[in-house]
Amino acid sequence: MNLEQILSAIDDQIRKLQQARAMLTDVGAPIAGKRGPGRPKKIASERLTKKRVLSPEARARIAAAQKKRWAAAKKTK
Repeated sequence: MNLEQILSAIDDQIRKLQQARAMLTDVGAPIAGKRGPGRPKKIASERLTKKRVLSPEARARIAAAQKKRWAAAKKTK
């Protein structure tokens, strides 16, 4: 190998290493258009979802349980 080939090979390696370094340093950089921390905005499909509805039996069970808790709280006073 002559001197020119050695220098060319070194230059190629330097170029490859610089590209690899640039790729690694770009990983930590924020991506354009990416949102920062915080609660994400709702998308249209989520806004149009129906409310969940309890059955009358479930409402009655919940109401009875709450009345029982209130009665127990009144007794302790």
